Amino acid sequence: MPLKAELRKQLSSYVDSHRDRLIEIIRDLVRIPSENTPPVGNEEACQRHVAEFLSAQGLDTELYYLDDVLGLKEHPLFYPGREYSHRPNVDARRKGRGGGRSLVLSGHIDTVPRGTQPWTRDPFGGAVEGNRLYGRGSNDMKGGVATNIFMAEALRELGLELQGDLIIEAVCDEEFGGVNGTLAGRLKGYNADAAIITEPSFLRICPAQRGGRTAHITLSSTGGVLPEGKFPVGVVAPLRYFLVEMQNFAEQRRKKAPIHESYADSVDPVPVSITKLNTGPWGMKEPITIPETCQIEMYWQMMPGEKQEEIEREFHEWFEGIMKASPELFPSRPKVEFPIRWLPGSAISRSERLIKELAECASKVLGKEPLIQGFEAPCDMYVFHQAFGTPAVLWGARGGNTHAADEYLEIDSVIAAAKTQLQFVCQWCGVAA
Repeated sequence: MPLKAELRKQLSSYVDSHRDRLIEIIRDLVRIPSENTPPVGNEEACQRHVAEFLSAQGLDTELYYLDDVLGLKEHPLFYPGREYSHRPNVDARRKGRGGGRSLVLSGHIDTVPRGTQPWTRDPFGGAVEGNRLYGRGSNDMKGGVATNIFMAEALRELGLELQGDLIIEAVCDEEFGGVNGTLAGRLKGYNADAAIITEPSFLRICPAQRGGRTAHITLSSTGGVLPEGKFPVGVVAPLRYFLVEMQNFAEQRRKKAPIHESYADSVDPVPVSITKLNTGPWGMKEPITIPETCQIEMYWQMMPGEKQEEIEREFHEWFEGIMKASPELFPSRPKVEFPIRWLPGSAISRSERLIKELAECASKVLGKEPLIQGFEAPCDMYVFHQAFGTPAVLWGARGGNTHAADEYLEIDSVIAAAKTQLQFVCQWCGVAA
């Protein structure tokens, strides 16, 4: 049942008065690198910090390694080829008194690497400038993980006992298509009546995620600069041709893909992108020559309900077609690899109680109805939906430069997200008298 106005006010006041504390928790996480660099990762130190924090709040806390999870490697969703010897999960349970609904607050602790792009701030410094907190993972998604563990501290300090169980988890290996950590949490039994994944949803409730597919394509030809006869074009001509034809593939996808209701307002529901393009080393220490090799990372998304076999067939038919149409541009057959797993789109019904009640809490905090839209990227939410039948949504703050240099989190939005989340936890699980 909805919270009483007096309790809502008390919860909001707590977050306001502990604003600096929440920012401190986020900065602490940002300052402990937890980069994912498949097949290995560096999550252990940060996960130990999270485990110690939750244990100090009185939660029954478990730090465990994926290799020890029974049935994980046999599960159909398990993705082989990753190494987990120093990459634990953390799950913690705040046992309810009984008679309420249970809830999982989930987030991934791993981040993409700092990368080679030039940062103007320390990527692991947690610098605060105005309304922004900078650092790798600040937005994706240590702000969300910090908000989750802040819930445990808030409930303890407020002296509130819940009726239903509250589970707070930080999983490893979500980036680069990894969901083995999320899967492990479910197989370990950390399940509930609903789940909130605190990805940076820009203060929207996202009951749907897009699917995603990544291909690595290598073009090869001959190069040089002193030919006998015609000047070489290397991979420039086939690359130009490929990029033009890719736009045709994108248009084909927009026409054929069944648009899910959660993406009805999207300008481009099924985008097709080039995310990396490399023709070799750069600089005056390299010879001036026509490039002979080009590596292309092509990334495209799909709607909930689209099947892997359909997406694979569509891509291969298009790719074979462009090669047959201009065979002179491909003296060597391009190499195609799929470096990470297939990530399906997924969605739950907008009529779920989870969505309705979270929207009620968000409206009280934001002063207006929150948008309910599909998320613009793949993530691990489909594990909850498709493998365990758990209603789950994304809810989190706003930020920018995600996966890029100078990634940042907007502080006022994470405060609003925390107020909403604390109210929802109390409403959904129930507060014991």
